[in-house]
Amino acid sequence: MTTAQNKGSPAKNPAQTTVDQEEVAHFSSIASEWWDPTGKFRPLHKFSPVRISYIKEYACDHFGRDEMSPKALEGLRILDIGCGGGLLAEPMARMGATVVGADASETNIKVARLHAQQSGLNIDYRAQTAEFLVEAGEQFDVVLNMEVVEHVANVPLFMQSCAGLVRPGGIMFTATINRTVKAYALAIVAAERVLRWLPEGTHQYEKLVRPEELETPLNEAGMNIYERCGVSFNPLTDSWSRTTNLDVNYMVVARKPE
Repeated sequence: MTTAQNKGSPAKNPAQTTVDQEEVAHFSSIASEWWDPTGKFRPLHKFSPVRISYIKEYACDHFGRDEMSPKALEGLRILDIGCGGGLLAEPMARMGATVVGADASETNIKVARLHAQQSGLNIDYRAQTAEFLVEAGEQFDVVLNMEVVEHVANVPLFMQSCAGLVRPGGIMFTATINRTVKAYALAIVAAERVLRWLPEGTHQYEKLVRPEELETPLNEAGMNIYERCGVSFNPLTDSWSRTTNLDVNYMVVARKPE
């Protein structure tokens, strides 16, 4: 099946799947709020600047691009897997990349398509899974795997599937939450139950992912870990920034050899 035939069609998942239907249903139920910076996705809106700067910096370094150029990612084909409403896909498109946004939730994809249309952006949104894209033979210069892995049913399979979508010489960014007592206290108890930044039940402690649980399947799939960093929230400035501490939120860059 060709890419053109696949465009916009729902995924027919293979026998092995990473889709957690309960997670898909949860995010579908609140999909209308994706672009409300004061709504249920407020933390992601706050988090986006540090994610975008990290992606831009390391993608430009890897591909020899001018980070100061407004079209720094022009010519790169980027996949945003688990794209939700398009909070990352749209900035990537504005920087000149050719962007495919994929999500298991058709509701999310409908929201993302509508917002991109309203924003005058050409983004190829598809209600498809990582496994489906692998079977279709898709390849990308950059795969964005951001705040998704803690919501899938099979982490090793998901990471290996995502690695299979990175072309030789390409890179993948992964962001998630560590499975630590500190992360439970801050990302679940504080963020969901006390401060109500996120709907209660957005994250489940047993599904949080330690760095080695990401990196082992990536290494087995032929990817090399290039860089890792933590991300922390400063309540005084109401902003996120990079840190060396991986105890709660963290990001990883992995490269696939030529």
